[in-house]
Amino acid sequence: MDIASLYNVRSGAVRAAAEQTEAAKKAAAAKEGKDVFGTMLNNAIDNLHTTNSYISDMENEELKLALGQTENTHDLTIAMQKASEALQYTVAVRDKFLDAYKEIMQMQI
Repeated sequence: MDIASLYNVRSGAVRAAAEQTEAAKKAAAAKEGKDVFGTMLNNAIDNLHTTNSYISDMENEELKLALGQTENTHDLTIAMQKASEALQYTVAVRDKFLDAYKEIMQMQI
């Protein structure tokens, strides 16, 4: 049960808690609206780290196979596919960012 729905209770503590909850919700909504670009940028950076991790895993699996430490080519195939898909996604996101940047740079103020 949300404490903000208890407006008819006479307790000052409950009323103060309800007002704090409302204020916190409004502040979060305002911050969310202002920080959309930062969130998108952080997500893009996280995706880059994930892509690098997949590429590193693929290289490790290639080395294991080349050194004869494993005979399981299935793990190598999976690692290669993950790295390929992540890299394609990363390149697509980069292209969208560059297109958006070019469009912003062409805007006249």
